[in-house]
Amino acid sequence: QVQLVESGAGLVQAGGSLRLSCAASARTFSTNGMGWFRQVPGKEREFVAAISWSGGSTHYADSVKGRFTISRDNAKNTLYLQMNSLKPEDTAVYYCAASNYYSALGIQLATEKELDYWGQGTQVTVSS
Repeated sequence: QVQLVESGAGLVQAGGSLRLSCAASARTFSTNGMGWFRQVPGKEREFVAAISWSGGSTHYADSVKGRFTISRDNAKNTLYLQMNSLKPEDTAVYYCAASNYYSALGIQLATEKELDYWGQGTQVTVSS
């Protein structure tokens, strides 16, 4: 069983940077693609970024392209999201997710129920 634990929550001013981490508790980091999603109260969870197992393929939501970078370190069983040039509209609870089946594009297109593992979420607040 894979468990995902996010960290890196924080409050940052607009224009600032923050890095989120997602650690997988498993003997082997054997999932396929992984991704980041975010959710604000009253809205549906939305896709942010996804990465293939090898890291060779990445996908981003248009709203974060050029500002966010997803990466993973399979030796450390950890997924990252580097967030630069943050905007107040980036404020949300950020979740990491993993799939045994889908690679990066599949994670971008999958529904919430189609992804196998989810973290508990970490709050990012960007002040104006």
